[in-house]
Amino acid sequence: MRCTPSILPEVLIIEPDVHRDNRGFFVETYHADRYRASGIAPLFVQDNHTRSIGQTIRGLHMQRKRPQAKLIRVVVGEIYDVAVDLIGALLVLTVIRLRNGVLFSSQ
Repeated sequence: MRCTPSILPEVLIIEPDVHRDNRGFFVETYHADRYRASGIAPLFVQDNHTRSIGQTIRGLHMQRKRPQAKLIRVVVGEIYDVAVDLIGALLVLTVIRLRNGVLFSSQ
């Protein structure tokens, strides 16, 4: 698993190891010890899966009293994921582009 920081310290790009063979592939999508070793130690309380058609906008708004982390996995297709720091002194924006589960670009 590769864990790369973005311009926002709280936003990490996690690329799991994909083990391929003639039958297909296997990916370990979550492993508590590996996440903890990368500095990610939240307690997973809820896990959601969504599928969207093209040109769909989805969001997670800021919550001060009960904050949420967001873990995104792109299986097929492409997304632009945008994170904005609303608490810091400066407005900081990070954009991550994923295509078919692979990091395409990040800013």
